[in-house]
Amino acid sequence: MTVGALPRSAIEVMEPNYIEPFRDPAVAAALRARLHALGAALAARGRRVQVMEVCGSHTMSIARFGIRELLPPNVTLISGPGCPVCVTAPGYIDAAIELARRGAILATFGDMLHVPGSESSLAECRATGGAMEICYSPRAALALAQANPGREVVFLGIGFETTIAPVVSLVGLAAGAQVKNLSLLASFKLVPPALRAVLADPEVRVDAFLCPAHVSAIIGMHPYEPFARDHGKPCVIAGFEPLDILYGICGILTQIAEGRAVVENQYERVVRPDGNPKARAVMEQFLLPADTHWRGMGMLPQSGLVLRPEFACYDAEKRFGLSIGPGRESPGCLCGDVIKGKCAPPQCPFFAKRCTPLAPVGPCMVSSEGTCAAYYKYERGKR
Repeated sequence: MTVGALPRSAIEVMEPNYIEPFRDPAVAAALRARLHALGAALAARGRRVQVMEVCGSHTMSIARFGIRELLPPNVTLISGPGCPVCVTAPGYIDAAIELARRGAILATFGDMLHVPGSESSLAECRATGGAMEICYSPRAALALAQANPGREVVFLGIGFETTIAPVVSLVGLAAGAQVKNLSLLASFKLVPPALRAVLADPEVRVDAFLCPAHVSAIIGMHPYEPFARDHGKPCVIAGFEPLDILYGICGILTQIAEGRAVVENQYERVVRPDGNPKARAVMEQFLLPADTHWRGMGMLPQSGLVLRPEFACYDAEKRFGLSIGPGRESPGCLCGDVIKGKCAPPQCPFFAKRCTPLAPVGPCMVSSEGTCAAYYKYERGKR
């Protein structure tokens, strides 16, 4: 069977600012037929394909729209380390709790509250008197510090390339406003080093990457090129709507069928080849690469970003003499294996039993982008 290029379809002429066209059932049916034709051609060669969707937002969309049920039987999707809350090491939570116990006011995004540390969570700390404020913007932390000049305010800065620039710009805002009682407890992480670690793990088989859309909007296409060039792994950047994802998987299977491995940008309405240079310039202004701990993956070299020495007065780790270690993960919890794509959530003995969204044991059940949360909400009870 000859596998040609996907015929021109409505996907290529859609208005970029609308959602419904990217959920068109007729186009989805055409893409499904194309996927099964590609899958059959690969199956005839004895090929099974395992695609890692890196981004937690992709994971949630895949579960919500039943994408797995539309795929050929020899094509499997596995989730990767693309949820920033999920990969935050328990030692970071321990350090934040220590700051609260010392009397600091913690400013944090809400999805951090229930992430387990070694012994406790921020929510449990708050219940016993720890001062915490939920922020919807880093600027809210600046306002909080200005409103409480006699208290130390620490903003919990986590995230991937997508959100690093607006969070770290808080340092420049604080310096400009001469606010002295605000600091940043940083746990910024970079996606490409995590993907290198996945490929280096002999227990994980990844044939291709469905690359994260939001991160790619910042870093562009080029950081994925070594995975295609040196490792022979097709990489496709895709959006989050169901047709985006189906079309992205079609692109991956087409590359594999044709014996190619390149980086393909199918999210051109948002992602430029060189990403967002202004955001990266802000990151470079304030931050330096560093080794950092990932939950379930250990210490990964040059996989994080820390504040430059000239901004040490805004670095909560240095300012308060903290030492952030890896911490201790919950015994028996398989979040680390889920993050690396080694297992699916239902394979964890705690899933939907001891571990639920109301009583999470691991961070993958906490975050709105967590793989366990996606399975629990949309795929629980399915085959």
